[in-house]
Amino acid sequence: MLDSLQGQTALVTGAAQRLGRAISLALAEAGVNVVIHYHRSADEAEALRRELEALGVGAWTVVADLGRPEEYQTLVTRALAAAGTLNILVNNASIFPRATLADVSWNDLLASLEVNAWAPFVLSREFHQHVGHGAIINLLDTRVQGYDWAHVAYILSKHALAVLTRMTALEYAPAIRVNAVAPGLILPPPGQDESYLQRLHDTVPLKRHGSAADIAAAVRFLLQSDFVTGQVLFVDGGRHLKENPGGSNSH
Repeated sequence: MLDSLQGQTALVTGAAQRLGRAISLALAEAGVNVVIHYHRSADEAEALRRELEALGVGAWTVVADLGRPEEYQTLVTRALAAAGTLNILVNNASIFPRATLADVSWNDLLASLEVNAWAPFVLSREFHQHVGHGAIINLLDTRVQGYDWAHVAYILSKHALAVLTRMTALEYAPAIRVNAVAPGLILPPPGQDESYLQRLHDTVPLKRHGSAADIAAAVRFLLQSDFVTGQVLFVDGGRHLKENPGGSNSH
């Protein structure tokens, strides 16, 4: 177990908002410098940069559309150019389009696979080639134990990222550890409020929802656990235990 992450530098994708922001702040509080990746949230990214610097760490912003290869293929090298070094990659950014089996399209699937699985893999491969040591954390979803019937393209992409987590953990060992965090009922989707989470408490064995701080703590735990690789840490109040991949359609 590493005593401290002090002085390390992390690239966090989708860092300007929601879970990415919470992870970035938690890393900064542990003394980690942060390269803040964003797509459209330039104002939020700049505000976070100032907040992280106020905590006494280095912070930089880099922009990239994870749906455009010419932008994400250079993201690691641009982060290195900004910060001078990298030790950690957190693949947090994702898209969450609504699509059922009845209406999901090939283009829906391609878009989700590119942003949620392929781009994180490319970033991981670039991290392996240009950094060569450290730790990678992928953000999954508790429903990789089963299905998400309302977000078919999304959950297929997260299943792909779960497989890539295990494959890269083997391929990049011993110099790079690769693990994943699978959040459950943590934040309401965009456009929803706290009541959305409260309505779903009965689907969680612990009968409550978690917080972004729970996810950030899990990321820090995996980064400091230097004898752990290829693992998925479910932070979901036990929700994954109720998933049944061979069972019925439970929307």
